[in-house]
Amino acid sequence: MARWLPRSTDLTRFCQKLNRVKTLEDDMMETSFNRCLSTIDLTLLGIGGMVGSGLYVLTGTVAKEIAGPAVIVSFIIAGFASLLAALCYAEFGARVPKTGSAYMFTYVSVGEIWAFLIGWNVLLEYMIGGAAVARAWSGYLDSIFNHKIKNFTETHVGAWQVPFLAHYPDFLAAAILLVATAFISFGAKVSSWLNHVFSAISMGVILFILIMGFVLAQPKNWSTQEGGFAPYGLSGIMAGTATCFYAFVGFDVIAASSEEARNPQRAVPRAIAFSLGLATGAYILVSVVLTLMVPWHTLDPDSALADAFYRRGYAWAGFLVAAGSICAMNTVLLSNLFSLPRIVYAMAEDGLFFQVFSRVHPRTQVPVVGIVVFGLLMALLALVFDLEALVQFLSIGTLLAYTFVAASIIVLRFQQHKGDVPAPGPSSRPNAEPHEGPSGAELKEYESFSDKLHLVDRDKSKEQREPGQLKAAFEPYLEFLSDFYPGEVVTVAVVTLMVSAICLCSILVFGNTHLHLPTWSYSLLLILFSLGFLLSLLLIWAHEQQHSTQTFQIPLVPLSPALSIILNIYLMLKLSYMTWLRFAVWLLLGLLVYFGYGIWHSKENLREPRAQRVSARYVVFPGGSLEERVQAVQPGCQPASGLPDTSTDDCKR
Repeated sequence: MARWLPRSTDLTRFCQKLNRVKTLEDDMMETSFNRCLSTIDLTLLGIGGMVGSGLYVLTGTVAKEIAGPAVIVSFIIAGFASLLAALCYAEFGARVPKTGSAYMFTYVSVGEIWAFLIGWNVLLEYMIGGAAVARAWSGYLDSIFNHKIKNFTETHVGAWQVPFLAHYPDFLAAAILLVATAFISFGAKVSSWLNHVFSAISMGVILFILIMGFVLAQPKNWSTQEGGFAPYGLSGIMAGTATCFYAFVGFDVIAASSEEARNPQRAVPRAIAFSLGLATGAYILVSVVLTLMVPWHTLDPDSALADAFYRRGYAWAGFLVAAGSICAMNTVLLSNLFSLPRIVYAMAEDGLFFQVFSRVHPRTQVPVVGIVVFGLLMALLALVFDLEALVQFLSIGTLLAYTFVAASIIVLRFQQHKGDVPAPGPSSRPNAEPHEGPSGAELKEYESFSDKLHLVDRDKSKEQREPGQLKAAFEPYLEFLSDFYPGEVVTVAVVTLMVSAICLCSILVFGNTHLHLPTWSYSLLLILFSLGFLLSLLLIWAHEQQHSTQTFQIPLVPLSPALSIILNIYLMLKLSYMTWLRFAVWLLLGLLVYFGYGIWHSKENLREPRAQRVSARYVVFPGGSLEERVQAVQPGCQPASGLPDTSTDDCKR
């Protein structure tokens, strides 16, 4: 029985396979794509991804049903929360200018299986999102013609009463997706040009809405006679924030396009900042004019802006609003179809997904196979499936990606730069060899029995600290942490921080409702998990981090990513249990794909070193001497078969 159980070394090797990180090329600007996108192109792509039908529908829905005129405050808070996630994407996009967005960022810092699962969820998110927007586009156009398209389809094709299927096949939604797929396949420049046209029309309509809205504004609509500015109180504002947060989903298209940017180190952070700022301003200002034009409690949630102009005697303005809404939805469609094939390409290029999707057309320089296949799948979803039950699934995939990108920022910031002190690991060199240290001085590398035993007689007050090492000011108080490899303590602290955040948010969300905890235990658990979160944060902060002036870096690390993590986890736990059930099923399918294909075809397999006789080494800097106690713990050296016995010399060294 025991011989069938896996050995500990096999389990260790298996876990290492799951958590191996991607090796980046020396020249990260080299690509098979066409680097043709400017900062303006990326900014308009980001605006197109964020300012969609939500501007025309979401503002009215949240104002009437959730927050009242205080929807303005909800959008301000949601914009700030989105900024935390956006800054994480900006740093990664500038530092790793490769396509793949959250998938790529997780792969280079956290590990392979986590990256695959993030990419797998983002894949479904974009497919459902694009199909849902196409159906909304079709329904909006159909409503302008008094639902003649729907009635014609039901009469001549038929209606369905099948669970998970739409009531009727939406040929118009499928057709618009196929047309958009054709344009996207022509190349990044054509896609960008088309996005410019629709974005310009959409922003022109928004400008018209703002000018006319402020002209028709009536401050009395915020008065106490109409219910006041915040009729639902603080709880309504925060509930509105949770809903408004999803309006800003879409800026990750900029990170996904970084491999096609001319100067990604500068263009990606600027485009994310500009697009998020403009989108936040648009949502806030439209909310202001909408709630000032008519009383908030009389708004029509389905067509708030058009109805507001109609009731103020400007029915013709409804046609402009409709044109703006359709153009805005077109930009969201283009954003989804632009990003999805590039993320699939990144996964296929790394060997984690089917290799056929890594093919790039030699003339258009886009992953045309991925564009066509996933465009057809998106059109099929829009044609026959009922997407209303699946739309909430979009939230969990986005929030999970945001969480892992924020955690990846912390992990990567506290890792050593590539090429610093030689990393511990297997080596086949039995003799000491000179190397150049981080400060240019010569250091000697020795083989030993442990890859984490650095036998160095150091003057710690004068040593130049590397990222991931304990700060000198904290060493007298946390001296026991000095023996760990740089970055190890930070990684453990990040895991502890995330576990504490999950427990803390679970108590906040379920403590009084589902768990029915007594007041004393509710308070005690909140205090304990809050302390765990804060102590993990302080432990991370007590270590040195990388400082770079060459690319953008998010400020206040680890505080900013930690706030993003806890906010994303809180919002995920607010989703319905059915969403989590569907998420679990999709994850299981993803694990089948990974263990059936990805783990065997991963390109990192080719880079894994072969097993060597020497399993560890230690480093001695110039002028350093081995501590005397080393000889007491050095193991006896066994000569290899057929080789002269040099164990005495090795041990003495």
